[in-house]
Amino acid sequence: MFLALTEKANEVLKTHFSGSEMNAVWLVPKESSFGDASLSLPLQLASKLKKKPRDVAQIFVDALSAFPDVARVEIAGAGYVNVWLTTEALLRELTETEGAQKPQAARSNERPVIVEYSQPNIAKPLGIHHILSTVIGQSLTNLYRHLGYNTIAINHLGDWGTQFGKLSVAMEKWGKDKSAAELGLDGLLDLYVRFHVEAESTPALDDEARAAFKKLEDGDTAMRAFWTDVVAVTMQALDEIYARLHVSFDAVHGESFYEEKMKPILEEGKKAGVFVEGQQGALIVEFPEETKLPPSIVLKGDGATLYSTRDLATIRYRVDQYRPQSLLYVVDVAQQLYFQQLFATVRKLGWELPHLEHVIFGRMRFAEGKMSTRKGTVLKLEHVLDEAVERAKDVIAEHRDTIQTDDADALAEMMGVGSLVYGILSQNRRMDIVFDWKKMLSFEGNSAPYLQYTYARAKSVLRKAGAEGEAALPKIIEALTERERILIRTLLQFSTVLEDARSAHMPHTLANYLFGLCQDFNAFYNVDPILTAAEPQRALRLALTSTAASVLKTGAEILTLRMPERM
Repeated sequence: MFLALTEKANEVLKTHFSGSEMNAVWLVPKESSFGDASLSLPLQLASKLKKKPRDVAQIFVDALSAFPDVARVEIAGAGYVNVWLTTEALLRELTETEGAQKPQAARSNERPVIVEYSQPNIAKPLGIHHILSTVIGQSLTNLYRHLGYNTIAINHLGDWGTQFGKLSVAMEKWGKDKSAAELGLDGLLDLYVRFHVEAESTPALDDEARAAFKKLEDGDTAMRAFWTDVVAVTMQALDEIYARLHVSFDAVHGESFYEEKMKPILEEGKKAGVFVEGQQGALIVEFPEETKLPPSIVLKGDGATLYSTRDLATIRYRVDQYRPQSLLYVVDVAQQLYFQQLFATVRKLGWELPHLEHVIFGRMRFAEGKMSTRKGTVLKLEHVLDEAVERAKDVIAEHRDTIQTDDADALAEMMGVGSLVYGILSQNRRMDIVFDWKKMLSFEGNSAPYLQYTYARAKSVLRKAGAEGEAALPKIIEALTERERILIRTLLQFSTVLEDARSAHMPHTLANYLFGLCQDFNAFYNVDPILTAAEPQRALRLALTSTAASVLKTGAEILTLRMPERM
């Protein structure tokens, strides 16, 4: 953004402040009265050089005043430099940043970024809480891919453990006349719940479950076949939900995948003295006092493995197989201590590691106090998605005078699913995420329907103008209106916002930018006539409309939303 202006400011740095290692970074002020671009660099230089900030700022003002791209430049406040660009320069900047709307060429020879997200357990339907990791992880994956990173998306399934022994016992006692496929995921869950109810009065069932899982670990043919059937039933149900959410993975590896990969890690850790004996024969990792981390168990006293054992094998496998530059785990805040221990453990093992990061998100809270829908208290994600679509149908019916669509059901799916997803991604992931039906389906606030309606409005204008393709900017424009200028400045920020959202792993940065873009486009649309304007202003406004629509669609799809061409 502001490429020529940045080069000119860096020339000033080189000429007048040759010893400085700083670089010019221009920001777009929130208020138009502060110009098109603002530079705080003089304040930083002044502090370093023990000079007055306004004296340093004056050097930049003098140099930039003679720059052809600058219409006006002034010092503001303690030493900021505010610049107003010429119309020609603004339009050139907009043309040069059009590439941000299209995915960058994939750098396939680059070490990959691995993003792990969703991570459901087999034999259980996705709950509403699973949507957090799932859509945050997918949006981060989409950001990395759009910016050209070699990216690998992985779903790490909980497909191993004593729950299969419990399910096997329940199947044998209460469901043996049906197959796993006939029972379906809900039927399997009912059996699992029944096992726990019965085990309260018959504790011996837990012993039977442990014995059944031992048979699975030992390779019993019947148990392995049952396990395979349960995994297949679960994956079919998961894939249907993922398709509705526009979520996909490059690899789906369950914990079972690492079954044979744990023993070498345990032997390595014991040999290195990293894994030591704890209480009752367990293997533990102890950490230095300054870390304030409690010991971590990597093997139970009875020889059973844990999540930590499998996660250590997972890191080893991914490092060896993919040689990643980064390994990101999108997991809720409750696991913060666990990941601190996990990362500290692999560092103690002395492995050559990529960047390891626990991408934390908060818990889900409900504005109404609980997850309330017309069907009562529903926690299954499938039911919540269905409820969102039904509510979207009501919204479409309420706005039938203004909403136009050839397929109300398809639009309701876009709006409903989009409202749920965007309602999550528009919030700071580090905070608790509030679920609020009213806000999510609003046409006026920061919501998916507002974005979708704005995009459809822009496309309608382009259709009426016969300019559904990319409308070209005119070469000469004498002056810009205030609303045109604001919209251009907002559009120019898109590439910077994408990089900021990616580097900080904060999807809400992109979501909030898209909301602001909608506000600026609608203000422009309501004030400046587009179709009835005289040339070349008409061509300019059509080009701005086309660019705004393109940016909206690109940004929304990165956030997994779908945008309707008519609405």
